[in-house]
Formats: sequence, structure tokens, C-alpha cells
Amino acid sequence: MDIDQDSAGVKFMPPAAFAGTLVVGLALGRFLGSPGLPLSNSTERGIGWLAAILGIGIVFSAIGLFRAAGTDTQPWKRTTTLVTDGVYRWSRNPMYFGMALAYAGVAIWLDSLVALLLLIPVVFVIQKEVVEREENYLAGKFGERYLAYKGAVRRWI
Repeated sequence: MDIDQDSAGVKFMPPAAFAGTLVVGLALGRFLGSPGLPLSNSTERGIGWLAAILGIGIVFSAIGLFRAAGTDTQPWKRTTTLVTDGVYRWSRNPMYFGMALAYAGVAIWLDSLVALLLLIPVVFVIQKEVVEREENYLAGKFGERYLAYKGAVRRWI
């Protein structure tokens, strides 16, 4: 991974962190005897599919906005434009929110309590190692424009 000097300096791929943690959670859940959620199968399937599809839709919407604006989606690359429209009107981090929602959806759909619980530490790591780095970088790069946006739009939802 080639980290740009003019970037938030993120040192890992957030999608890989979500996917890797989900796989570890599913495997660990199996190892522990598959502790499940206290919901019926049909409820789990419905909630899981809905959350996963909604999360994926949010991620692709955010990616599309970045591409249309001509800026890179990778947080270790240079940001050229501040994107504040579309899904960015209600979340400063819709890509990470969408990934977390999709992760939760898969964990619920597969009835994995362990995987669902592991979402908490991965979101904490994303918050500390990605979101906070990006916020500092964007404040330095876009100044008052970013600070006004930050004051008007919530970090997650």
C-alpha cells in the first residue's frame, strides 16, 4: 500500500478490516458452538438481508459521489474535493457506516452473535485509526469549509 504524503495517512484498508473481522467472528462463533441471536430464522433473514442491502447501497452511493467529484475513495490517497451532497448530507462517513451496516446484516442473517459482537471493536478501530485521522486531515486541507460541514453533519448517522 503506497501512502500519499498528502493524505489522512490511514495505514490499512477499512473494507478488509470489516471483512476480516466478520470472517474471524463467523469462524470463532462456529468454534464456540454457534451461539445465535434470540430471533426467529425468518426475522433474522429479513433484518439481515435488509441491513446488508441497505449498507451496500449506501457504500456504492458514496463511492459514486467520490468518483463523480474526481477524488479518491482510498483514505491513504490524496483528497482533492470535499464531498458534502447525497448521502454525505446525513453522515460524514457513509462508506464506513454502510460497511458496518452490511457487516451487521450478514452477521444477523447468518445468526452469529459472536460476529455481531465483534462489530463493536472493529467500529472502534475504524473510528480511532481512520475517521479521526481523516477529520484532522480534512480540517487542515479544507479549513473553515470542512469545519462548517463537520458542525452541520453527524459523524456516523
